Amino acid sequence: MVYDKISNYETYASLSDDIRIGLEFLLHATPATENGVHELSPRVKAIVSEYTTKPQNENGYEAHCQYIDIQYLISGSEKVACLPLEYLKETKPYSEDIDAAFYEQSDVQPQELLIGNGYFAILFPQDGHMPQLSVAAPLAVKKVVVKVATPNP
Repeated sequence: MVYDKISNYETYASLSDDIRIGLEFLLHATPATENGVHELSPRVKAIVSEYTTKPQNENGYEAHCQYIDIQYLISGSEKVACLPLEYLKETKPYSEDIDAAFYEQSDVQPQELLIGNGYFAILFPQDGHMPQLSVAAPLAVKKVVVKVATPNP
């Protein structure tokens, strides 16, 4: 997992060309960026959406095998709870169709990331994460999730 300000993107651009492409898209994302899927390269796409955060995510934690997530808010802020998969209990097995398995928390407290206000998170396949959580009260947000294909899906 990586958590930092988008202004420090050059620190992470060397992780891979695909991650660099995704981070550069985020640098130029604005509230005017169109909702929907933006194909950035054959291995990278950005999904822009709007929704209202919530006190609890009914799906629980999720993790992906085929894609690395780069999560960034264009407007608003949200919490993302994160735990390594070894501390989570699977509730729905991995589905290749949606590239996700779902989990519930054990008795280990998660790391809570505050994304928005220029902060982003890169979440790898071993990083269980529960996004869309309210910081204080439900809030309308505009978010980009960049999907970067893993080297060995």
